[in-house]
Amino acid sequence: MEQLKNKHALITGAASGIGRATAFLFAKEGASVSVVDLDFKSGRKVADEINKKGGKAIFVRCDVRKSDDCQRAVKETVEKLGGIEILFNNAGVIRRTTVLDTTESEWDLVMDVNLKSIYLFSKYAIPFMAKAGGGSIVNMSSGWGLRGGRKAVSYCASKGGVINLTRAMALDHAADNIRVNCLCPGDVDTTMLRNEAQQLGQSEDDFLSEAADRPLGRIGSPDEIAQAVLYLVSDVSSYVTGTALVIDGGGMAG
Repeated sequence: MEQLKNKHALITGAASGIGRATAFLFAKEGASVSVVDLDFKSGRKVADEINKKGGKAIFVRCDVRKSDDCQRAVKETVEKLGGIEILFNNAGVIRRTTVLDTTESEWDLVMDVNLKSIYLFSKYAIPFMAKAGGGSIVNMSSGWGLRGGRKAVSYCASKGGVINLTRAMALDHAADNIRVNCLCPGDVDTTMLRNEAQQLGQSEDDFLSEAADRPLGRIGSPDEIAQAVLYLVSDVSSYVTGTALVIDGGGMAG
């Protein structure tokens, strides 16, 4: 069963990790996919692979921090795919620093990529969704959006902002039949997670071992998070909006 048949989806940060896994899953479920990322080579590869497998995808190079780029990406998606009913605001970055160690440029980078980009893409996509009769937006937050984490002050602040932004958007756009939810994953095996070890000066093995210290005894996979995104954008979750879905192997439970 193709749960997203005849749907058009835009995914930011789709060249790797969770975004990449979600792009492939959406295509498998019948959606046309706009792969949006700053990484031209990897982003184009994702779109090409989807097309080779019989799906439909385009790649749009975009700096999600810039309003003009975001507006162009939405417009190009609508023009080339035929619409936009699904928006997955997935682009993200982390800097493992305290308030004392964080530079102003690092703070701005994290806020712009993790939070401002959601505002920009939603601003430009929602009018098309409303005109088409509705849609679904999923914003990427984190478990650290619900509770603090050490040496990640800008990241925690941005992800906390995502959660309340999601709630506010859900209230504002319910009348347009647009559902807005966010995900709060625990540690997931991505390049970004492994890069954290380098930032902290730890070995990758030690860092990943610590990350796996949770009830299920492991970190998550991008494919597992992609399945949660699919749930939130599909009709299966038609009565779900304004929620923050935790997917963390039981980490928050303890």
